[in-house]
Amino acid sequence: MAEVLKVEDLHVHLDTTVGLVKALNGVSFVQEEEQVYCLVGESGAGKSTLALAIMGLLPPSATVPAGRILFQGVDLLRASASHLRSIRGKEISLVFQDAQAALNPVQTVGQQLVEVILAHSDVSGRAAEGMAQEILRELGLPEPSRIMGQYPFSLSGGMCQRVMLAIALVLRPKLLIADEATSSLDVTLQAEILQRLKTLCKDFGSAILLITHDMGIVAHMGNKVGVMYAGTLVESAPVIPLFHRARHPYTWALIQALPRLDDTARRLQPLRGVPPDMVNLPEQCPFLPRCQKAVNTCRVERRPLIEEIEAEHYVACYNPMIPGS
Repeated sequence: MAEVLKVEDLHVHLDTTVGLVKALNGVSFVQEEEQVYCLVGESGAGKSTLALAIMGLLPPSATVPAGRILFQGVDLLRASASHLRSIRGKEISLVFQDAQAALNPVQTVGQQLVEVILAHSDVSGRAAEGMAQEILRELGLPEPSRIMGQYPFSLSGGMCQRVMLAIALVLRPKLLIADEATSSLDVTLQAEILQRLKTLCKDFGSAILLITHDMGIVAHMGNKVGVMYAGTLVESAPVIPLFHRARHPYTWALIQALPRLDDTARRLQPLRGVPPDMVNLPEQCPFLPRCQKAVNTCRVERRPLIEEIEAEHYVACYNPMIPGS
């Protein structure tokens, strides 16, 4: 499949009152068309910072000392502001975690949808309203014409989330970034939105970069998975091999912490410890203090680079897990 997005050795630093936060430290991955690439990891791993970097929405305090973000061959980090505006919302769309906070409270749903359409396409206002109602209908919202005239604060959280998805999908983007887009919803609505998202993006031929901390969503939605820890990608693989043969101790620990309905006798193994201080990151592997597989090499060498150990299976570890152990 064709390559849509390629992130190469991306570093992002944030200048804060407590010091220089090293939010991303050499992230690299490839996103292909019509594929769902899931980024999973604990809070603070750098997933949302990566999404903002791709969209060109990093705060003024951010610096990018190294790396490239290639979207259809164009480096977004070096693109002009006008070029970013032309593709943001049209070629690349981002769905935020808190839809009610992301929507404009003083504009109706219809105004916000139509604004996106008119900004990026040469259609009449009437045609834009028709497109807006059609995407709301596709996302399962009843009475789209009525919804168009309502304000975000008059809608439920689930309806606001669908409106955000409608704004992101109305122009059939090549890449959709969903940042914890269903985490605040009940499980029934979550499953429905995820299924609609997968179906609609498959129909449009779009790629999805799905950011989550829920391994269940990863198993249901993903084609490939990238596991992030302390601003680095520690493992990347297709979904089934990752769940059956997790090689990084962190990935293995995340999977062991999941409850299993088919093995009720298995005791849950919670992941002990806390993520490292992103201001004072060690030169060694950041997972070292929490790792049960650490060896002397881990303590004296610099953090390991991510390398391919099987076909399409990449791991950054000096002493990876042995499958079946």
